[in-house]
Amino acid sequence: MPLIAQGARPSPNIWNHPDRYELENRAADPDRVIEAAMHRRRPWAGARVLDIGCGTGFHLPRFAALAAHVVGVEPHGRLVEYARRRCARLPTVEVRQGVAQALPLPDASVDVVHARWAYFFGPGCEPGLAEIRRVVRRGGAAFIIDNDATRSSFGRWFRQAFPSYDPDRVERFWARQGYARDSLDIRWRFERREDFEAVVRIEFPPAVAERILVEHDGLEVDYAVNLWWRLFDP
Repeated sequence: MPLIAQGARPSPNIWNHPDRYELENRAADPDRVIEAAMHRRRPWAGARVLDIGCGTGFHLPRFAALAAHVVGVEPHGRLVEYARRRCARLPTVEVRQGVAQALPLPDASVDVVHARWAYFFGPGCEPGLAEIRRVVRRGGAAFIIDNDATRSSFGRWFRQAFPSYDPDRVERFWARQGYARDSLDIRWRFERREDFEAVVRIEFPPAVAERILVEHDGLEVDYAVNLWWRLFDP
């Protein structure tokens, strides 16, 4: 297995700091608002689920609790091995190395696609969206989770870190691709201050991270996200 699959887009936070990113996964959306919103649009009980950019496989067991079969696709070889160890006792889960724009799956082979903060960040991700259209069966659905930079404390920090980000342009892009949006309010909830500080430092440039840590002295953060979704006609 190559260390990184050809064509992968770098993801420095989890690639370079998988243990810190694990802290972030545990803290993000403890109320499972995102999963509930997805399930309202297209339940996955008995379905075949694909998690694109599955990283360390954090979400795979959650899908496996209801799904008939779950496939995680991840470009970074070390994270593939991490995810495989995590799911070693789950016979309905498999993890494959690959990239969003060349998914290692056959046509019309999955019912639900999930991608959370991975690859699909608006303009430029058209090859990956074409692959989603290829692998999703009729009656299936695709869900893309990304930050809403227009509101919440996290959104304000995100704008400070990435001032060139244009949320209106991103919204127009998803509309052209046939995706609708659910605006969701989630939160980060950390158990320890040092965990919060560690995660902030892998998500934001150093100067912005230090300002955040001075400004915010709690263990919870209000966090707005966009759930972009598309249903594929049966």
